[in-house]
Amino acid sequence: MSRRSAISWLPSALLAVATVAALIAVPRSQPVGEPVGATAHADHSVGAARVERIRTAPGPGQPPPGGKARPDARDVVLAVHGGAGAALDRETTTPAREKAYRDGLATALRAGQDVLDEGGSSVAAVAAAVRKLEDDPLFNAGKGAVFNADAGHELDASVMRGSDLAAGAVAGVRGLRNPVDGARLVMEKSKHVLLSGEGADDFGARHGLATVTQDYYWTQARWDALIRAKEAERGSKTAARSPEAAADEQSRGTVGAVAVDREGDVAAATSTGGMTNKLPGRIGDSPLIGAGTYAKNATAAVSATGAGEYFIRGAATSTVSALMEFKGLGVAAAAYEVVVERLPRLGGTGGVIALTRDGVFDAPHSSPGMLHGYLTEDGDVVTKIFPDESPANT
Repeated sequence: MSRRSAISWLPSALLAVATVAALIAVPRSQPVGEPVGATAHADHSVGAARVERIRTAPGPGQPPPGGKARPDARDVVLAVHGGAGAALDRETTTPAREKAYRDGLATALRAGQDVLDEGGSSVAAVAAAVRKLEDDPLFNAGKGAVFNADAGHELDASVMRGSDLAAGAVAGVRGLRNPVDGARLVMEKSKHVLLSGEGADDFGARHGLATVTQDYYWTQARWDALIRAKEAERGSKTAARSPEAAADEQSRGTVGAVAVDREGDVAAATSTGGMTNKLPGRIGDSPLIGAGTYAKNATAAVSATGAGEYFIRGAATSTVSALMEFKGLGVAAAAYEVVVERLPRLGGTGGVIALTRDGVFDAPHSSPGMLHGYLTEDGDVVTKIFPDESPANT
């Protein structure tokens, strides 16, 4: 019986005693969770009956998180992000548009929850969640991928398993419907970690993954974004901006997921269409293990979004893990140090979602906003799409 399911039957009084004793016994340098003295929470079985509750974050006026060492939430089993950037503006986002983004995040979380409720692995859960985001044209991955400078699509994705550090990734794929499935396939069916281009497309097709032609990825909003980028290169400022195009600008970025399963194993996955008007062949941080994705049971599962070149140079996600393992930081303090202190010195902004096997979750970002949401053990879904719901860390 796993630790997470076993602890759920303890009477509340016994649980309180056991929790306090455990906190006293844990050394200050413990790599997972938060520093000694953090509030303890009881674990619940992931497979418990689903409670259909969806919550949004508090509205305007919510103060920023109080202190860099405090996590955003506990008792989390799954989290997703839909990209860091300017987020969505309350004044210009229509109710229908808001609902579409919240529904997109919630649908991804419910897909991952279905896997966890059936006893599936954290790898399967993050893949299921990211697959939903790849199929949603609102997000810059899969169907909604941006165009490169040649008006084509090149997609990247990666997956990592925390129990044994197994990982797989694809870069520059042009014909896989769901690049995250290609990344998982590389991890589970090859001796490699990263395949790129035509080789990655062929590998996926040979193993039965769904393939598409380039026109599958086309969306009007992404095409408009490319045209505006081309005109900006020529110094023009006259490009028309539809509400959809404005939302595209506000929510540009990567998608990703982190999860912990019944066995206490964590996993992370990340997928992206890259940057609008990028040079053909450009590869960002999303398919690079240790930059855009990292997972280790002893520390955390981390998925990143933001200015990819800086996340590569800063080895963003593996540094979060290393700070927890070697410096003894909690997940919130480690993620804050990387995202808010280290990467901006290099010139890059963005954010991460990070989750420990104990369900401690944090989502710091130095960009004005980051679309993300999480699922708790009790079945609550929380989505955050506006800057006042998730203030930038400073």
